[in-house]
Amino acid sequence: QVQLVESGGGLVQTGGSLRLSCAASGRTLSSYAVGWFRQAPGKEREVVAAIGRSGSLKYHADSVKGRFTISRENRKNTVYLQMNNLKPLDTAVYYCAARDGNLEYADVEYEYWGQGTQVTVSS
Repeated sequence: QVQLVESGGGLVQTGGSLRLSCAASGRTLSSYAVGWFRQAPGKEREVVAAIGRSGSLKYHADSVKGRFTISRENRKNTVYLQMNNLKPLDTAVYYCAARDGNLEYADVEYEYWGQGTQVTVSS
């Protein structure tokens, strides 16, 4: 079983940048595909980005394509989400999640979840 801890959230102005980290413990993260999801108040949780076990396969939602980049450093047991040109609509709690298998887009496919980190973008 793997435990996940997100960090790097905070308050930023429109156009600013943040880098979220998802650090794993318990098992090596290279065995898992990892996704970043977000949930804004009153809205359903949505996928932001996902990455396969080796890092060669990546997915970014259309809403963040060109602004966000997912990456991983398996030797550090960490997955990152670089977020640039942030907009108020990006305000949400961001979660990382892991699954023992291939990259998937649906949150129900992910077995392990972190506690989330708040990202707030002011206008």
